[in-house]
Amino acid sequence: MTTAGKLTIPDLAAKKAAGERLVMVALGEAMSAAWAERAGVDIIGIGDSLGMTLHGHENTLAMTVDQMIDHCRAVRRGAPQTLTLASMPYGSYATPELGVTNAVRMMKEGGVEAVKMQGGREMIDTIKAIADAGVPVMSHVGLLPHRVHQLGGFKMQGRTAQSALEIIDNARAIEEAGAIGLEIEAMPCEVGKAVDEAVDIFTFSIGAGAAGTCQLLNGYDLIGAFDSFKPKFAKRYANMADIATKAFADFAADVRNGVFPDAEHSYTMKPEEITQLAQALAAEKDEEDRA
Repeated sequence: MTTAGKLTIPDLAAKKAAGERLVMVALGEAMSAAWAERAGVDIIGIGDSLGMTLHGHENTLAMTVDQMIDHCRAVRRGAPQTLTLASMPYGSYATPELGVTNAVRMMKEGGVEAVKMQGGREMIDTIKAIADAGVPVMSHVGLLPHRVHQLGGFKMQGRTAQSALEIIDNARAIEEAGAIGLEIEAMPCEVGKAVDEAVDIFTFSIGAGAAGTCQLLNGYDLIGAFDSFKPKFAKRYANMADIATKAFADFAADVRNGVFPDAEHSYTMKPEEITQLAQALAAEKDEEDRA
């Protein structure tokens, strides 16, 4: 285990101040959440990326608050002793009032410890409103999947000094608005480091080098379960898609060849019950023949 016991929200700032390293994976159901907790993962993020990994959408935009709450509950059941952070889906924080309503719902109904939105200085009113409502809230700089169409795809951000300065400014605005942390996504490692150093709040990084208190990977990427494409920053520690595909193919072959189910994988009756059943069926057949 990387940490002793379940992390709390105040622990995040303390870990940042102490320079400790935490681990986060993004997951959306109970089974893999239980695996992550068993492995000692510090934080599970219920990201709306599950719209792609679990629901088959081409991006994250289709997910709803109700769907995210269901996934939060599933993760909570699978990993009750792990800190959870839920992404607010696209459109669920379009105004400060709507953001507060949906953030409270995700906390109350989803059982998570914190929520995360996307955006910087332009979202400070919403971030502040959610924080003032008593909801631990984080935001997100760099590649913002909710703006995939504006960006022209899932593209690295912060390529120039000017764009890097804009990202840093957004990170500072997020902190000033009352957020407890922020995500740093898909940017040069030098920019990721500068963002992390610009704020005192908890940061976690995905595709931004080693910056941040915490490193995040999508759990389905790292176990090789999602193989439609692989981001440059994702490292595969297993190839679950290949293993599962072979298992399904082997099962199909066994069924078609009459190999499965065999005696080992079948239930049986006691001999005397088999005899009684045969006698009863035979008696039924005799009555039908006489009718």
